[in-house]
Amino acid sequence: MGAKKRIGILTSGGDCAGLNPVIRAVVHHAIETYDWTVVGIREATHGLMSRPPRTIEFEINQVDSLLLMGGTILGTTNKGDPFAFPMSDGTLLDRSSEIIEGYHNLGLNALIGIGGDGSLAILRRLAQQGGINLVGIPKTIDNDVGATEVSIGFDTATNIATEALDRLHFTAASHNRVMILEVMGRDAGHIALAAGIAGGADIILIPEIPYNIANVCRKIRQRQERGKHFCLVMVSEAVRTELGDQLTQIKELGEDRLGGIGKYIAEQIALKTGAETRVTVLGHIQRGGIPSPVDRLLGSAFGVAAVDLIAQEKYDQMVAWQNRQIVSVPIAEAIKTYRTVDPEGTLVKTARGLGICLGD
Repeated sequence: MGAKKRIGILTSGGDCAGLNPVIRAVVHHAIETYDWTVVGIREATHGLMSRPPRTIEFEINQVDSLLLMGGTILGTTNKGDPFAFPMSDGTLLDRSSEIIEGYHNLGLNALIGIGGDGSLAILRRLAQQGGINLVGIPKTIDNDVGATEVSIGFDTATNIATEALDRLHFTAASHNRVMILEVMGRDAGHIALAAGIAGGADIILIPEIPYNIANVCRKIRQRQERGKHFCLVMVSEAVRTELGDQLTQIKELGEDRLGGIGKYIAEQIALKTGAETRVTVLGHIQRGGIPSPVDRLLGSAFGVAAVDLIAQEKYDQMVAWQNRQIVSVPIAEAIKTYRTVDPEGTLVKTARGLGICLGD
């Protein structure tokens, strides 16, 4: 079994369902199988910057109830690049050495980092610079990490978006309205496409497939001619206007947030068809709630596999789901490719086969 190890775990980037099941699996496997110590690091790299570092040393009984819990009990952050960290006086400071020092001060033998492509890129850079034995676990509701077929959080987000569309269906039919549901997806349309098909959308707009509003309106009129005076439209927040403008709504700490394309599409439809439209922006509701069974299973499998990689001293690796099994891939390889929707892929072909309008 080798020498007793002391391993750290942190969650970085936006939260999602399934993170706590990963933490639970890591703690169970590391303690019960290997008799290691597991140190949870609070608020990602920010916790390692603090002196002393903000941590919790886990025991089994602290994680037993985590399967059903959304978010992350460790907290997380998606602000503040440690290599150019924004200070209170407006300057940017390289604080990477503080994070590396925090890791070594804790006496850790390895670190499990759970994050998306951006977080994993930063963690890998820190690991390479500071001699950190890193193992990565992919999580993102956008499902855009290239080397894995599915990431933690995507299934729950898709379930929530599908349920929202299910609920809008009845109101749309009752009032003869065009209902537009805007869902998350920073650059990729995986949630919109999957939930749109599963929820019976009539129109799905994703950033990977350019649309023409005239085609959208034609679909609505075709339904009206068949006696269907309502319509369900699913749109990813990353979709641009016909002129190519990316719509943003909230400006926080100098950073624009995607949002507003649903309102734009609704206004165009109302203007060109005379249909009564309503917009629902699902927003962060997709991130929260009880993890789906798939995310609980995936999180558990990823957590166990990450611990085993540390036992084998296979570092600078990310666990991934490929061909119905867990594999490990170099982190650099895992985040090199960005997984957007394939316009010629199976789900796009499925949508077209069902008569769903994709706007092109």
